[in-house]
Amino acid sequence: MITPSFQRLASLLLITPLVLCPAAALAAPAADRLATDEPVGHQQDGRVVTPVNQVLTPYGQQLDLPGLRPQAVALAPSGRFLVTAGKTNELLVIDPDEVTVRQRVSLPGVLPEDRSQPESKQAAPPKDTQGQLSYTGLVFSPAGDRIYMSDVNGSIKVFRVDADDKVEPAFAWKLPAAKAPRRNAEIPSGLAVSSDGARLYVCGNLSNQLLELDTQSGDVLRTFAVGVAPFDVVLVGEQAYVSNWGGRRPEEGDLTGPAGRGTVVRVDPQRHIASEGSVSVIDLEAGEVISEILTGLHASGLAASAAHPYLVCCNAASDNLSVIDTRTNTKARTLWAKSTPADLLGAGPNAAAFNASGNRLYVANGSQNAIAVFDFDADELEETTLLGMVPVGWYPGALSIDDARGRVVAANIKGVAKEPKSYGGATPGAKGFNTHHYFGSLSSFEVPSDDQLPALSERVSRNLRAPRIADALLPARPDQPPRAVPERIGEPSLIKHVVYIIKENRTYDQVLGSLGRGNGDPSLCIFGPNVTPNHHKMANEFVLLDNTYCCGILSADGHQWSTTAYSTDYMEKSFAGFPRSYPDGMGVDEDDALAYAPSGFIWDAALERGVSIRNYGEFMGPSVRWRDKSKSGSPGFMPCYLAWKNKTDDVVFGCWPSVESLRAISPLDYVGWDMSVPDQYRADFVLRELAEFEKRGEYPQLVIICLPNDHTSGTSPGCPTPAACMADNDLAFGRIVEGLSHSRFWNNMAVFAIEDDPQAGWDHVSGYRTIAFCASPYAKRGAHVSTQYNTTSVLRTIEQILGLPPMNQFDASATPMFDCFVDEPNLTPYTAAGAQVALDQMNSDPAAINDPVLRKDAVVSASLNFREVDRAPEDVLNRILWRAMRGSQAPYPEWAVTADADDDDEEALDEDFDKDDLD
Repeated sequence: MITPSFQRLASLLLITPLVLCPAAALAAPAADRLATDEPVGHQQDGRVVTPVNQVLTPYGQQLDLPGLRPQAVALAPSGRFLVTAGKTNELLVIDPDEVTVRQRVSLPGVLPEDRSQPESKQAAPPKDTQGQLSYTGLVFSPAGDRIYMSDVNGSIKVFRVDADDKVEPAFAWKLPAAKAPRRNAEIPSGLAVSSDGARLYVCGNLSNQLLELDTQSGDVLRTFAVGVAPFDVVLVGEQAYVSNWGGRRPEEGDLTGPAGRGTVVRVDPQRHIASEGSVSVIDLEAGEVISEILTGLHASGLAASAAHPYLVCCNAASDNLSVIDTRTNTKARTLWAKSTPADLLGAGPNAAAFNASGNRLYVANGSQNAIAVFDFDADELEETTLLGMVPVGWYPGALSIDDARGRVVAANIKGVAKEPKSYGGATPGAKGFNTHHYFGSLSSFEVPSDDQLPALSERVSRNLRAPRIADALLPARPDQPPRAVPERIGEPSLIKHVVYIIKENRTYDQVLGSLGRGNGDPSLCIFGPNVTPNHHKMANEFVLLDNTYCCGILSADGHQWSTTAYSTDYMEKSFAGFPRSYPDGMGVDEDDALAYAPSGFIWDAALERGVSIRNYGEFMGPSVRWRDKSKSGSPGFMPCYLAWKNKTDDVVFGCWPSVESLRAISPLDYVGWDMSVPDQYRADFVLRELAEFEKRGEYPQLVIICLPNDHTSGTSPGCPTPAACMADNDLAFGRIVEGLSHSRFWNNMAVFAIEDDPQAGWDHVSGYRTIAFCASPYAKRGAHVSTQYNTTSVLRTIEQILGLPPMNQFDASATPMFDCFVDEPNLTPYTAAGAQVALDQMNSDPAAINDPVLRKDAVVSASLNFREVDRAPEDVLNRILWRAMRGSQAPYPEWAVTADADDDDEEALDEDFDKDDLD
């Protein structure tokens, strides 16, 4: 029998309920259906298990692209080859028949100022080792003899195509400066070429303009003011249509929020999340913007057809499409990439394309790893329907329709590395992973018949863990006994207070690899029990979790996943250097309302339902200064450490909300991210307020604590050693749990802790695997749990306990941490272990270091940016940490990064720093 909840879920994906789930599974208890102990990664049966509750079983042919995050794909006018590009310093030429890489083309450098000579006579510009595709922007000239590509660093790359289809780098045009408050270089995005090939239209994503370029000279002929963060452009007759991620430009009196690099965007008054998307319409003949059409949120990919007058705009953060009638420049219809507007956020339609006849529309549903297929009826628009879904790779972000071959090609931005890499550790033959093992792909499949779509749609549903989503939507049952973790959201819990601790950047093997039990590799452990006694003690006394993963790979997406259980299209397409912002919410250029999930943050869900909440430092920018205003600069670690230790007031600790909705629930004298502030200050602050809450006899139902110092500051002079940073974080973690466990609130409390991301490490199971903890009277004692959990599992368990409905499809599909809890309490409190490393153990001055390798590490560390989150290049920092803890003679795990692993962090390096010095 099919239950009503499964019928609803079938409707959500337009799937025949009969094939959604076997009857035996339907009869099984919820907890039995949900749990799995599979690791993340490629499985023997060909499936790929992702760290975000989804499985990949792509239809058709799959081309793996190790090291690449492909964000655009284009078919040559001749149809003889495809090209794709993304987060890599090359253009890939693809054979569409064999679905293989035919050619790898380096990127051209910028042309010299003097271009008086004909193109054929000009000397070839140097190769560009820094360029990479921006958010999108990869097109052919109508004749097929050129390829244009948007470069994140402010230029347009131009490639030649000869008669034999060989692609060569030609030159690049540097675009005029965007003149944004904190970035000068333009961020070119979507591209379109006029039918005669004479004009190239470029979305200036940072300057909020459409630029018209002469394709012979590269000169900018005209500019047009459009909306905020223009993404894509298409030409229909004499009109250009530009999608604007952030909607209309704000006007006086509008409520605004940050949009990166000092720019602003309209936001809603409750969640302070970007509240508009739009399409600007430009009359190219008249040379003016004639209309701006409001769409859904995150207006992104555009699709037009010569067969009819309709234009489709993908609204990635609204899960729908706006159909625009180009005859009237009005919105004619909204198409949903899910069954109804009320369904949970999670389709993420971000790119679209019509077939040649214009009667089939294909849409990349990024968050569902699927291509949605619409029967597009241009004569009776209301008859247009979603026929079904085709499973592809992880997060499709671009599409190309090959009508001649009857195929669809999708560029999948993300992926899980297929093979571990060998490393030179102490264990012979050992292999492992790192989060920067990028592994994008192309999916190429024959256009499925209408009869094939139900089965393919069922596969998409199964891959999205449909039973888990169905269970999350089940109503609470009356007269249920209280449980530690209720079986259904809304049922009573034995736990009344949840403390959620978010830490920074560690893998499982780095910290617990030598624990002695669980799935660890001791040869990769650099912060063992002598440095992190409380991490080890908690894993032993409560629950050891050795199959838990971060959903994000660095702080920008890690803090989004940690607080929203989601990563938007804007986030997924920002990995090419994060040109607009690095939106982890902890600093000046790290606030960006465009990055935030429209379903909101966990605190929004709590506030909406009257759940009391206190936030310590998460999404709060630091404000640490001298009390004596005559002192210059900012206080370093030692002044902050002494101010904490000696209880002096010469340093003023403070913060400010990156998201305005946090102001009322966050103390402004706590400090989230700032490596100069010891975690002991943070622990003292939390424990001091805990004592005040005890006096009042009340404690918030949800407490969020940012505890970041396990990030470390490398071996920078004037900073604590990596061991001291980890010991500081460890002791603060232990002291907080100890204080909570001795409080009057412990009897009905649960503490969860997880890293926001695992990027500064290596692991033999997965680059996403991390350390996670749960401590509670109801937590299993001395247990070893290998159930697969991740960031969204923690959030889902919090929701399960506090009665908060899921925010979107990801926390809805997460496995609650049932296996970690029992319903009979053990009230034994936790006693923190003392630090075994001096917390003020400082890195040596380079001149005092005898080992030349370690001395060079200290010099390099001093050049890195630890003031802002993740601005220190990962490979550089990892090598420094490895040698600081293991010595300069221990072989470094070379598999830990790829050649371009640090592209996201290049601006952190001083101009005279050479990364090769570290090899």
